[in-house]
Amino acid sequence: MSEELFHHIHPYPPFVPENATKLIVGTLPPPRFTTRDLKEDDVDFCYGSRDGLLWQVIDRVFDLDLKFENTPEAVEERKKFLASKGIGICDTVESCRREKVDASDLGMLEVELRDLIKILRKHEKIDTLLFTGGNSKNGPEFFFRRLLQEYDMKLKVISNTVPRIHQFLLDGRSINTVSLTAPSGSANRAIGSMQLYKDLKKQNPDFNTIDFRVLQYRQFLEN
Repeated sequence: MSEELFHHIHPYPPFVPENATKLIVGTLPPPRFTTRDLKEDDVDFCYGSRDGLLWQVIDRVFDLDLKFENTPEAVEERKKFLASKGIGICDTVESCRREKVDASDLGMLEVELRDLIKILRKHEKIDTLLFTGGNSKNGPEFFFRRLLQEYDMKLKVISNTVPRIHQFLLDGRSINTVSLTAPSGSANRAIGSMQLYKDLKKQNPDFNTIDFRVLQYRQFLEN
């Protein structure tokens, strides 16, 4: 059966600077990044899809004026920024199979996970994982929990309000996980239903879902 399915392979190795204290953790880029059929305003790097919002949010949090184009310069800007802030990116999924060639998390079959525990053991300064999504099926937190089961480890709840914060121990070292609101258009409906968003929107009618993410992400990216 697998031979008939699209083999969706993560096109980028983990990007983890030596000074990294935080790790951004998602699933994997859209299939066109695997087939190398990029669009002119995609960036050939993690979270580089023109439809994704992560780099737009980071751009605003840090006032970077990043390029959003398919050029080596745009890639280099992002790598230099991450290294300067001690932030790495390592998604949970190495590869999967798909019946339908799209970017849906739920459409992932025969998922092969990356071993983030090995990566965390190699990079001992990392104390925070920033999940770009929660514990819904096939989301980054969902897959990380599956990996922890293999190591007989569990997440302990620190804060159960969005963004939810958990903690686990790795060789006596305490590591926090933060489940941020996903930087994709599909999460906008969930944001719209949050009381905090409604309150902020009432105060300022121009307030939007990207503004909400900027507020949320800032507190975990800057500190």
